[in-house]
Amino acid sequence: MVLAAVRSVASLLLGAGILILGNSLLGILLPVRLGVEDVPPAVTGLVMSAYYAGLVAGSLRGKTVITRVGHIRAFAAFAALLCAATLSHALWFDPAPWAALRFVSGFCMAALFATIESWLNERSGNEARGQVLSLYQWTAYLATGLGQLLVNLADVRALELYIVAALLLSLSLLPVVLTRVQGPDLSGIKPLSLKELYRISPLGVAGCFGAGIMSGGFYGMGPIYGQEIGLTVLQISLFMGAAILGGLILQWPIGRLSDRFDRRTILLLVLILTGAAFGVMYFFSAAGVDSMAFLLGMPVLFGGAMSTIYPIAVSHAFDYVSRERMVAASSGLLLAWAVGSTIGPVATSLLMNWFGSPMLFLFLAVMTAMLAVFARYRMSRRAALPASEQATFVPLTPTGDVAGSLDPRQEKGANFGHAPRVSAAGG
Repeated sequence: MVLAAVRSVASLLLGAGILILGNSLLGILLPVRLGVEDVPPAVTGLVMSAYYAGLVAGSLRGKTVITRVGHIRAFAAFAALLCAATLSHALWFDPAPWAALRFVSGFCMAALFATIESWLNERSGNEARGQVLSLYQWTAYLATGLGQLLVNLADVRALELYIVAALLLSLSLLPVVLTRVQGPDLSGIKPLSLKELYRISPLGVAGCFGAGIMSGGFYGMGPIYGQEIGLTVLQISLFMGAAILGGLILQWPIGRLSDRFDRRTILLLVLILTGAAFGVMYFFSAAGVDSMAFLLGMPVLFGGAMSTIYPIAVSHAFDYVSRERMVAASSGLLLAWAVGSTIGPVATSLLMNWFGSPMLFLFLAVMTAMLAVFARYRMSRRAALPASEQATFVPLTPTGDVAGSLDPRQEKGANFGHAPRVSAAGG
């Protein structure tokens, strides 16, 4: 049964992989091009944050379009608009229209993720839901990492890379629009408000928000940092790819630890590790150390640790959310992440513009330290749940808000914590 379910979603996973591959290429191409053209980091930060603002808008409004016109038409329309926005970057170079195009791209990606994830959910029975979600997350990580490396195919000032990105985005249409499965109704999937989620789990919301600031800050401005210290395009792509590789490596072992021990303690240790790694990056960067061994090793460490903050925070919030509200909670937590991701590039770019490129890592270290202090404070406010009562850790990347419906923790019989605890503030 599981093998049959995996086979049934193979075409959707292929479409998702190609889509993420093209989007990842564009995501590194644009900041590198802005840096080559000597655009100030503060302006680059605004351009990059516009993508995450589009994700927020798409998460809130994209499903309305899907419900109105149907999954296949919506996917085709959003993919076509995304391809047009991608090619439009090559028509003229100007940060202001680029920011608008990035907002459109973010909106489209949120809607495209919602479409793909709803289909994956429709094709996944209860017995295969966990395996399908795992395959989807692996696909997302691998495609994102490979997309970083594709920037080396041509000169960033030339048209070729924009064409390659648009080509990949358009090819993602084929395996998806040819599906014969009717998509589920998304009209009832509405996120819990951040206010209500914060009442349920302050640390869960803060963890997702902080993870968004770190992710948006690093992935938005990391290429600019690489350019300012003199790295080549190949070296920048390896530097950014190493962080994604770290996420792929560390998700499972850290997740297993969070299932066996107090999840807040593991989150606190992860935050300390991440903050220390960012701090080391700041001090060595300020000292002028640019060894490639160092610049490839450290991203594996802080990228891997940083990537586990979001799924641990989601798992912790799920410890206090009843099963029937998990999809709505997942949507709300993703929204908190997206809001943080919108802030991250702007804040880091301003500091880099005023005080130099090493400030990228000092800012991220300070943000991580603040979140660690908050985690320690929340640990003092209530006793930890026994490990047997915690929701099982599930590796997650922040893609679309419908991914929550794939989460096996929502199924009857899953280890999901106790709903009565929702009435009191969570951890």
